[in-house]
Amino acid sequence: VNEDFSKYGDIESVSLSRIQKISGKYLHRNWVRIPHVTQFDEADITELEQFRQDSKDEAKAQGFGLSPLAFIVKAVAVALKKFPKFNSSLDAAEENLIMKKYYHIGIAVDTPNGLVVPVIRDVLGKTVMEIAREMSELSVKARDGKLAPSDMKGGCFSVSSLGGIGGTAFTPIINAPEVAILGVSRSQVKPVFNDKGEVKPRLMLPLSLSYDHRVIDGADAARFIVYLSTVLSDLKKMLL
Repeated sequence: VNEDFSKYGDIESVSLSRIQKISGKYLHRNWVRIPHVTQFDEADITELEQFRQDSKDEAKAQGFGLSPLAFIVKAVAVALKKFPKFNSSLDAAEENLIMKKYYHIGIAVDTPNGLVVPVIRDVLGKTVMEIAREMSELSVKARDGKLAPSDMKGGCFSVSSLGGIGGTAFTPIINAPEVAILGVSRSQVKPVFNDKGEVKPRLMLPLSLSYDHRVIDGADAARFIVYLSTVLSDLKKMLL
């Protein structure tokens, strides 16, 4: 902005970090060039959270934490297998879809210098514990500024979780050349009617799915997020 703000009051000029300068250009490009649409839903993670609480001491004994994000990443891979269009990229001519047969998922990590997205590879073939361990290792590398360029390449789909901070929903920007990204907000206990018409307290997780409307239509996005919610509600589906 070419304006002298100092004429209105005291100011301070703070330089953007190297990561912010680089990512800012990509975020602007992706927002302008990709027709974003965001689909919202909630997943019942009551049983998942109970299982996580029962298992987190085992993870801690091995030197890492077991966060809900590890389960979400695994569930996303299961959903990508069922809905392969979400695991694709447009070719350079924007005339063909490149369908990927691998499942590499990026996780957005907030660092003092800005946002980075390291990639967990071959998620579908890994256990939740293995994913959690790798997430922990990548997060430490990210915050220490030790990620290699190869750690941030090859992703098929990204997950951005703000659940540890708060909020109910947001519109994450697609990490091109990927065609979709999942935003995760803070879970809350809510009164929910069951099949018998009874009101029960359930832990509900808000999900925000942004997708490239050139590749994915609204009906497919709704099916994807509903299925993902089902997987998160039924741990057995992560094992199939």
